[in-house]
Amino acid sequence: MLRSYKTEIDPTPEQKNKINRTIGTCRFVYNFYLAYNKELHERGEKFMTGKRFSVWLNNEYIPTHPDNKWIKEVYSKAVKKSIEDGSIAFTRFFKHQSRFPKFKKKGKSDVKMYFVRNNPKDCTCERHRVNIPTLGWVKLKEKGYIPTTKDGYQIRSGSVSIKAGRYYVSVLIEMPDIESEKAIGEGIGIDLGLKDLATVSNGKTYKNINKTSRVKKLEKQLRREQRCLSRKYDNLKKGEPSKRSNIYKQKLKVQKLHHRIESVRSDYINKKIAEIVKTKPSYITIEDLNVTGMMKNRHLSKAIASQKFYEFRAKLKDKCRRNDIELRVVDQWYPSSKTCHCCGQVKKDLKLSDRIFRCACGYTADRDYNASLNLRDAKTYEVA
Repeated sequence: MLRSYKTEIDPTPEQKNKINRTIGTCRFVYNFYLAYNKELHERGEKFMTGKRFSVWLNNEYIPTHPDNKWIKEVYSKAVKKSIEDGSIAFTRFFKHQSRFPKFKKKGKSDVKMYFVRNNPKDCTCERHRVNIPTLGWVKLKEKGYIPTTKDGYQIRSGSVSIKAGRYYVSVLIEMPDIESEKAIGEGIGIDLGLKDLATVSNGKTYKNINKTSRVKKLEKQLRREQRCLSRKYDNLKKGEPSKRSNIYKQKLKVQKLHHRIESVRSDYINKKIAEIVKTKPSYITIEDLNVTGMMKNRHLSKAIASQKFYEFRAKLKDKCRRNDIELRVVDQWYPSSKTCHCCGQVKKDLKLSDRIFRCACGYTADRDYNASLNLRDAKTYEVA
């Protein structure tokens, strides 16, 4: 079984320079691969695959363009991985699974430095440090989180990324299969929403993290720093004195606040999912939400994005897989909120503003709690 671990690292200035150069080179090669294929298409020539482009780049392009020899100065596996990512993006586009690949922009696109284990000395991990090819030993800020090589665990591959001025390493480790105890508790249904993050059929309700004082304080601070950054850009456009270095510092402040808010929300989701799974239900039922369609509502798009429904489902699926719990997914058109849990009648005229569900049979319950009960007892579903 493969399991991923991600933690923050503390590289030296020389190591930071190598990481920045490698990520910059990967971004350049990825954009070059997209632009070259686009040029081939305009000339009516055949599409170039990732492997062919890699051979052409090393054997034909770089020897005839000595100014671009710096491409070979960084870790070759990272460069090949960026070309492979571009090839996968094109493949998905040709299969109508995604849009045309976009060029990666410096400071805005998530580009990573990929590394792989080639020999026994590579990718070894100790309690307080990890050995990364071309970088050497790099200190870990969170000691003891990643399983060590001394205990018999091997890192297969990984990547180094930068976010808001902080450096992170993500590694893929081969773990032994551990048989977990079969869950014997009653099944539960979870209704995700905007008023509350999740309403569970066992009676528990997990509130919206955005309504807590901690997130409100951070968002207020973020608005203030964003206004300050906007003024600096306005002064630059007007020709007034405004140093680029000051703009970069202010931009980094905004990025750090965004990253902190995102980390608070992710940590909240992790804790609530762990609390739900610890009850050992025999199955968990959720609804297949159309998040893309919901995001088209400009009045609710920000609130929907901040709830992280996709992340909640992905992490819940992983937790259920590890604990041998069946995760059931009900179709998005299933009328969980409009169906009376008592008599089964569907109330078609139920509005979004109706927070209390009242049925003609006399049944009265909270709208979200009624939906969670219907999800728990749903007969038509798919196992994730």
